[in-house]
Amino acid sequence: MQITFGLPTSFNPHEYDMIVVGAGYAGAVCARRLAETVGFRVAVLERRDHIAGNAYDYYDESGILVHMFGPHIYHTYSERVHSFLSRFTEWTDYQHKVLANVHGTLMPVPFNHQSLKLAFGEERGEQLYRKLVETFGENKKVPIMELREKNDPDLQEVADYVYENVFLHYTMKQWGQTPDQIDPSVTGRVPVFVGDDDRYFPQAPYQGMPKEGYTELFANMLEHDLIDVFCEVDARDLLTIDEGRVLVNGEVYGGEVVYTGPLDELFNLDLGALPYRTLDMKFETLDVDQFQPVGTVNYTVSEDYTRITEFKNMTGQVVPGKTTIMKEYSHAYEPGSGQTPYYAIIDPDNRKLYERYLERVSSVTNFHPVGRLAEYRYYDMDAVTNSALELSDEIISCHA
Repeated sequence: MQITFGLPTSFNPHEYDMIVVGAGYAGAVCARRLAETVGFRVAVLERRDHIAGNAYDYYDESGILVHMFGPHIYHTYSERVHSFLSRFTEWTDYQHKVLANVHGTLMPVPFNHQSLKLAFGEERGEQLYRKLVETFGENKKVPIMELREKNDPDLQEVADYVYENVFLHYTMKQWGQTPDQIDPSVTGRVPVFVGDDDRYFPQAPYQGMPKEGYTELFANMLEHDLIDVFCEVDARDLLTIDEGRVLVNGEVYGGEVVYTGPLDELFNLDLGALPYRTLDMKFETLDVDQFQPVGTVNYTVSEDYTRITEFKNMTGQVVPGKTTIMKEYSHAYEPGSGQTPYYAIIDPDNRKLYERYLERVSSVTNFHPVGRLAEYRYYDMDAVTNSALELSDEIISCHA
């Protein structure tokens, strides 16, 4: 796939039927579908120097495939999403597993049969597990809120342990909140898995990792004669919304615009900045074959980082005598700092602020905000893909 870095002086937006801002999941899916379905010529404008958005992966100096913006674990319940993405990659059979480091003991997350025995001892853990099975049945995810609603001291004991040792301190680090600031409805959704399946997504029918990596998946998706990709191009330098119209380089643009960036940045934060949490990623290459037993270990009661990822455990790559790990440190996002906005802080006030920005573009019929940033919400990769598939359905129906 050919990428142009920077925008050539000969660039003419009117030669394109659609401009896509962002080469992550939302943008790439829309670009591919419109190009191949209705023959749109598409320009993809990407601010970074690479495609694939936050899913971007690359080989580090030790030859280990790493995820620059944190671990991306593919899983989906959607046959449509899986069928579409599978056109551009083969998948490994990787099944994601997460352990929590609780005072030095590694326990499966979500909390399950094995976790109970590790936390409470073999005999007491088995007693508590039998109580869970009698109450809820096996192979079910049960939120701790439901455990508490039973008014059973045994179930309350399990709920309290999971809340304190798996959820509370980890959430305080991740979101920078004190216990009284954490929404009780969020706390209540923390699950216990009544069963022995220690996969993180035990009920997802489609799981794995792209065999050649995520960047290659995106390169294949964007490989089309009607798609031109321009990296190191900040669309805010070209694109403005004025009186219900899209302007590109100061001229009215009549084609479709798929916008996957933050809406507040498009308007120079003039109503205020939408708050996010960001992450600092600290990579370390170690002279060992393996650092930890699974892809991700969450540090739920200790350390100032939230988790450690070991990439070889996820990709299945064999590199003898070397492994690369990554520690994540969560903190508040500062607009204009060059940081990456990862997690929208969704509360009523922030949602209202987002809706004020959204109202400014709602009457612009050829402007389509889509994706994690443009919709100001948390999305897994499959949900972003599904949202982009649905948007592209709508655009196609107007042009078919």
